[in-house]
Amino acid sequence: MDSSSYWFNFFWLVAYFLVLVGMSGYGFHRLLMVALYIKHRKDIPQPKEQWDEWPMVTIQLPMFNEKFVVEGLLKKVTAIDYPKDKLEIQILDDSTDDTYELCMQQVELYRAQGFDIVCLHRTDRTGFKAGALEAADAVAKGEFLLILDADFRPEPDILKVCVPYFTDPNIGVVQTRWAHINRNYNLLTRLQSIFLDGHFALEQTCRNRSGRFFTFNGTAGMWRKSTIIDAGGWEHDTITEDMDLSYRAQMKGWKFVYLNDYETPAELPVDMDGFKAQQHRWTKGCIQVCRKMLFDIWRSNAPFKAKMEATTHLTCNYSYLALILLCFLVMPVCTGMVAPTGEWAWDQWQMMLLTFTLFFFATISVCLFYITAEMIVRPRRWYMVFPLIIPLLALGVGMAVNNAKAVLEAMAGQQSEFVRTPKFGESNQGALSIEKRAKGYKAIKSILVPVLELCFAIFFGCVEYVNLSNGDYLTFVLMTPFLGFFYTSFSSIARLVDGALQKRRAAQNA
Repeated sequence: MDSSSYWFNFFWLVAYFLVLVGMSGYGFHRLLMVALYIKHRKDIPQPKEQWDEWPMVTIQLPMFNEKFVVEGLLKKVTAIDYPKDKLEIQILDDSTDDTYELCMQQVELYRAQGFDIVCLHRTDRTGFKAGALEAADAVAKGEFLLILDADFRPEPDILKVCVPYFTDPNIGVVQTRWAHINRNYNLLTRLQSIFLDGHFALEQTCRNRSGRFFTFNGTAGMWRKSTIIDAGGWEHDTITEDMDLSYRAQMKGWKFVYLNDYETPAELPVDMDGFKAQQHRWTKGCIQVCRKMLFDIWRSNAPFKAKMEATTHLTCNYSYLALILLCFLVMPVCTGMVAPTGEWAWDQWQMMLLTFTLFFFATISVCLFYITAEMIVRPRRWYMVFPLIIPLLALGVGMAVNNAKAVLEAMAGQQSEFVRTPKFGESNQGALSIEKRAKGYKAIKSILVPVLELCFAIFFGCVEYVNLSNGDYLTFVLMTPFLGFFYTSFSSIARLVDGALQKRRAAQNA
């Protein structure tokens, strides 16, 4: 082998293993979360005391074009068990469709029943959700603010569970765990529910109970209004204003409480383009907050463990760039086109041992993480996660193009509109009605990402064919999740085609 080929192989392998090491580091963090949960699983937070008299609470309902879910939301909110004279309901409506008229009808209905309810409608969406909350806080009557997105369905006792924690004057936020109304609607909602269970049942619980920072999740939780003011208020320079404000508040010394044992149900996106829009927003917003806050966090007086956890949290989405890079690096290594030579030469077993070790931390640890989360959330049916492990990994890989695009946009400082996640008020039963599919709000209008995903899918389909032809069955199995690009691509393309067909049918029927 000539010198140029030798060094090409060397640097290719260095890049390959560095990417695997980086991804393994985030995998090791998942194992740390499992260990922390086991250590702190009995450290359940309790209110300091009870209120002698219930304080004034404002329920804030930010929404944008939510006509399919607004009635169900208000039905649940007005059923909350709390004194009417201590309760204000604010509908924060930035809609550009007929949702506003529907909101006003609901306001009149519930005012007649004695509720203190208002609709604050903005025609200028400056700041998007953060701007709507900022404007609403200025006129809110309550010292404590319960925020609920339009697809959430709170339980009647949510305020009487959360409000007592604020008897401790150091508590600024109480966050409840999201549950899923439509977990079993289709394969995509089942996989999403597992992803979110991992975040809520493990990550949030571990961060809170072990003295690390955790973040308010934008909904299904309560703020002390003075905490928001002290932390600088809602800011508009990121699209995850909840994460941004959470870190600023905790660096000010405010304490947060996470209630893992109390659920607030919500609807999951039922189609791929809605899921992609949600993931793009969350990923991009996290990187925006990372660029804005990470150095401030390290300059703060926060404990070292809190700084380390915040660093892992805020940088983890860079792993999507690493995953895209791995897509290009993995094929020559797995097929033997690139291999250690000369003084760096390893035998086959050494190569397999190193690869498997890194694979364990990058992949197997993730599986253990989500299995543990399902044991917490669904202790009697946790084993149902096993048939979904491969699809779960495949969906995670398949989302790499969509989320890597979000990371690059954030790194480039590209601002974007807050794209809502389409919600339809659907439960576990039945398919979306033709009317909702035709008139529903599309989250993705560009074909670029699905086409790129299809290119990746075809590439890895060819790689897997080569693996089978060469009898390399171990590599074939290890690379199976990369075929998730087929799922994300075809699901988006099918949704775009279906949307166009339904729109045409609706126009013909009209």
